[in-house]
Amino acid sequence: MLRSLLYRINTLYFGWRMVGVGAVLRVLGGGLYFYGFSVFFLPLSQDLGLSRAATSLVFSLARAQGAFEGPLAGYFMDRHGPRPLMIMAILCAGIGHMLLAGVTSYVMLLLVYMGVVSLAFHAGFMDAPMLIANTWFIRQRTMAMALISGSIGIGGFIFTPLLSMAVHTYGWRPAAFACGIAFIVIGLPLALLVRRSPESMGLQPDGDPAPTARFDADGGAISNSEDADFTLRQALRTSAFWFITAATAIRVIVLSAVNVHYVALMVWTGMTPQRAAIFLAAQAFMALPSHILFGWLGDKMNKPRLMAGCMLSALAAMILLGVAKSEWAILLFTALFSTVESTFPVNWSTVGDYFGRKNFAKIRGSMSFVSTWGSVIGPVAAGYVYDRTQSYELLIWTSAALLLVASGLYAMVRRPGEVSSKQLGVRS
Repeated sequence: MLRSLLYRINTLYFGWRMVGVGAVLRVLGGGLYFYGFSVFFLPLSQDLGLSRAATSLVFSLARAQGAFEGPLAGYFMDRHGPRPLMIMAILCAGIGHMLLAGVTSYVMLLLVYMGVVSLAFHAGFMDAPMLIANTWFIRQRTMAMALISGSIGIGGFIFTPLLSMAVHTYGWRPAAFACGIAFIVIGLPLALLVRRSPESMGLQPDGDPAPTARFDADGGAISNSEDADFTLRQALRTSAFWFITAATAIRVIVLSAVNVHYVALMVWTGMTPQRAAIFLAAQAFMALPSHILFGWLGDKMNKPRLMAGCMLSALAAMILLGVAKSEWAILLFTALFSTVESTFPVNWSTVGDYFGRKNFAKIRGSMSFVSTWGSVIGPVAAGYVYDRTQSYELLIWTSAALLLVASGLYAMVRRPGEVSSKQLGVRS
């Protein structure tokens, strides 16, 4: 049996191994950074005497930094591959969390979190793994992206309760230092395994056999690629680019506001911080099966319509939370709201399907430059409103309205028209 298992592993298409590497790195980043900030949110703000809006601003400015890095990182990765940025992001996150354990003022917090912790994080942990999936797959692109994207939830499920326990037992500073060690010890060896593309290893996307040359009536070569390979300039001229970008930005506003304030939001409904962390872990856990389900559906049906439906599911979740704050209602909210995050692989798979592999990182980076600002706006706005009203009611109902708009935008996305050979020769 062991020999049979080893044989299957050895004969497995190498792209799935690359997906595995990207997924584990997402587990690490999602658990210790993305969900981890929510666990650190209350004790850190109380220790430093900060308002919730001020604490949210740190998270939001870090996301703004990621927005500016997106286009530059995209150009770099399309030229040099994802591995160098992944290594840089892991080192910054690791060293940064160690330094975070020693901050004693708001200025130090801003400098350490923005200047070290979050430097290159978005490019290395978010953009690079998705580039891996888009490069190694075409037909199974959505599932590959779903496995990577959904791994963030596994990170939240594994690390959120552990972080909450560590913070409660030892304090947030030792917990932050331990996060830094984990980033380097686990993340660095994984990043060194990354390979740039199937072609660099003599393989084809999806593990397909090498294509045979085909020629038209005039003797010209016919491309075997299923990718359109739009340049960035061509993509910018399509309505699909802007509809997807706008819908993604709105979705990120809502997701970031709720995730950053999740523990505080649940405490507002009457939970203890420790129980709220368990619910956050439950939301993270439900994200993976949800990602896999929508990854499977995304490879078989119209992706924009699927995303529009997911936004309506999240809209129902926000309405439920607004009218009922019992534990059963929060559990149902958690299940329905998980679809917001589950659209990430479908979203970026649509970009890969519509615009191709060659310039994917540049196009995704340019979209992220716009959409990532949602991570800046959402948490700070939620914190500001709470500081003024001592309530999350406005967050709930505003999020519901925004999700309705995002659903409409996704429903309007259409595949860009075919471009001529002359247009495909234009360089962005």
